[in-house]
Amino acid sequence: MLAQTQHRLAIRTHGPGFTDITPDLRAWLAAIGAHDGLLTVFVRHTSASLVIQENADPDVLRDLADALERAAPRHVRYRHSVEGPDDMPAHIKSMLTATTLGIPVSAGQAVLGTWQAAYLVEHRDRPHDREVVLHYVGTKQA
Repeated sequence: MLAQTQHRLAIRTHGPGFTDITPDLRAWLAAIGAHDGLLTVFVRHTSASLVIQENADPDVLRDLADALERAAPRHVRYRHSVEGPDDMPAHIKSMLTATTLGIPVSAGQAVLGTWQAAYLVEHRDRPHDREVVLHYVGTKQA
């Protein structure tokens, strides 16, 4: 029988960068007794995003942050600037990445590659409290 369960993670970011949320996802899947199904991960913000990326070489994350900065630089004049010079670039970076991830779950484990992790990406310049919604649909361990 299929089950559905939801949970909300509160993540405090430290300004621009990648926060590995994989341990949180794994802990929650274990806590609910997930077995085989699908985990949907959704960030409830328009200036932060989610990605699955390499977790071995930190230079990958630094290069990705640099690439996003080149794609949506702060020094460009944007029409939307009421919330500061980092806000509109944050919206663009969020649009270029993702707000939702679908991760298969098999035998209670998130099916990620050896060098993959799920990250919350903060695109604003200062720390923020971000909310990530988890939704599991699938079977549970007996």
